[in-house]
Amino acid sequence: MGVVLITVLMLIASNVFMTFAWYGHLKDLKDKPWLIAAMVSWCIALFEYLIQVPANRIGSTLMTLPQLKILQEIITLCVFVPFMVVYMKQPLRWDFLWAGLCMLGAVYFIFRQGVTSPPAE
Repeated sequence: MGVVLITVLMLIASNVFMTFAWYGHLKDLKDKPWLIAAMVSWCIALFEYLIQVPANRIGSTLMTLPQLKILQEIITLCVFVPFMVVYMKQPLRWDFLWAGLCMLGAVYFIFRQGVTSPPAE
């Protein structure tokens, strides 16, 4: 499996944990004190970091830091929208499509010279 594919798959997995850590408490723990929600979120976020840190290290062998960041933002949007609609039962709006198209523009500009090894330090 290629570096980019491994990085993408790991970032998707970490993003699922991140999304639940950041927003899941708004549904599941809304009646609990914020400190309980924060502690549960931190426990979930641990799994996110256990996947995200190695993913970025692997990805950095082939992609630049701006490429990794834009990739992460696109993955965040791709994970968040289904989470919002399916899990949080929020309506899907056309604005999400337009926001996604703007982010695709960012992807184009960051990746238009291709994926190459990052500059040496």
